[in-house]
Amino acid sequence: MEIILLQDVKTLGKKGEIVKVNEGYARNFILPKKLGMEATNKNLNDLKLQKASEDKKTQEILDEAKAFAKKLEELKIELKIKTGEHGKIFGSISTKEIAKAMNDQLGFDIDKKKLQLAEPIKNLGVTMVPVKLHPKVTGAIKVIVTQL
Repeated sequence: MEIILLQDVKTLGKKGEIVKVNEGYARNFILPKKLGMEATNKNLNDLKLQKASEDKKTQEILDEAKAFAKKLEELKIELKIKTGEHGKIFGSISTKEIAKAMNDQLGFDIDKKKLQLAEPIKNLGVTMVPVKLHPKVTGAIKVIVTQL
């Protein structure tokens, strides 16, 4: 008997896959627990339509992320930090401060975990900070650090 899985089943496969199982296993376990449905022509067509819809949504999300990445490349944020003699910075600028500045200056509410800064900024000047917007898209924003 062929079954379309509605959820991930550990020993069978992932959601949306079509698998062959024994009739008893299907009738006694998979169907009653709503883990899958019988692979009829109607259900297979519904599955194709659902996959096409999901693919379209993921493509739209990817396109939006790419457009936002391009927009970010053109923007900049300025941070002022207290410095001592010879322009030496007291402390450093972390992703938390950059995320707050992005929200304050540009109005973008980006999680600090999406900012991929290898180590905190400890010098004056311009730094390009990578921002992971999507698993396949990483943009960058220009951060300008100046004296207070």
